[in-house]
Amino acid sequence: MWIEKYRPKTLDEVVGQKEIVERLKAYVNTKNIPHLIFAGPAGTGKTTCALAIARELYKENWQQNFKEFNASDERGIGVVRGKIKDFARTAPIGDAQYKIIFLDEADALTPDAQAALRRTMEKYTNICRFILSVNYSSKIIEPIQSRCAVFRFKPINEEDAKNYLKKIAEKEGLEITEDAFETILYIANGDLRKAINILQTGASISKKIDAEVIYHGAGLARPDTIKKMIEHAFRNEFIKARNILDDLLINQGISGVDIIKQIHRILFDLTIPDETKIRILDKIGEAEYRVNEGSNERIQLEYLLAQIALAGSKLR
Repeated sequence: MWIEKYRPKTLDEVVGQKEIVERLKAYVNTKNIPHLIFAGPAGTGKTTCALAIARELYKENWQQNFKEFNASDERGIGVVRGKIKDFARTAPIGDAQYKIIFLDEADALTPDAQAALRRTMEKYTNICRFILSVNYSSKIIEPIQSRCAVFRFKPINEEDAKNYLKKIAEKEGLEITEDAFETILYIANGDLRKAINILQTGASISKKIDAEVIYHGAGLARPDTIKKMIEHAFRNEFIKARNILDDLLINQGISGVDIIKQIHRILFDLTIPDETKIRILDKIGEAEYRVNEGSNERIQLEYLLAQIALAGSKLR
């Protein structure tokens, strides 16, 4: 996987989080870090920073003094009292002052598990530090938050992401068009991990990569196709809109949830009144919820197109 192959090994190599990196380097230079919370969306460097801290602190012994748990898989109180506590209370290897436990997706921990974790953090803080990676820091109980320094990661900006993708493309001997880069960045939407995966998928199809290869590999529709479908529905040309939807679902095999998400993104680019956007957005949320709860994708998407047509008819 290119994600691991090209993962930065040091804090200086981390992409798009300059302010956070400077603060973390200050901790590493003093060889003393507090408990940390890394909060932010996926693919912004939270896990990479945790690994880089361990590598820089412990050098060749970093794997012996660093333990990673995925809290979404092991989220109960038994894990905190068992595996996590067992590692936390053992002495660090070599001349290290403390070990590091990295809890990925820690916001998935149950309240009871978080309460047990709080006690473990408090009891073994002299020989163990915790780094909690979360999407939403508000899901972490206040007693844990107050014990940690919180770092808020932001989506990777397009320039940094593009430069990083160019380095990968050069090393892999890929020929990539400018519209392919733009397409990758549009789909990834600030998630560098997703961008790298999309590029790898495109490379498995062809060494010469353009926008068409990227859309095919990512399993997404072109934005102009989605926009055309919405416009047909808005002009009350429902059958034309439905035909495009059929092509996307049946011939191209695109997921209904992905189509709904693309409609959501493109809605705000349409030159229609804000009041109409609000009504359509309400229906998008309703359709997305129903599909995720197990409703028929085709019926819900046709319902959404019908609602867009009705919203358009109110303006005529």
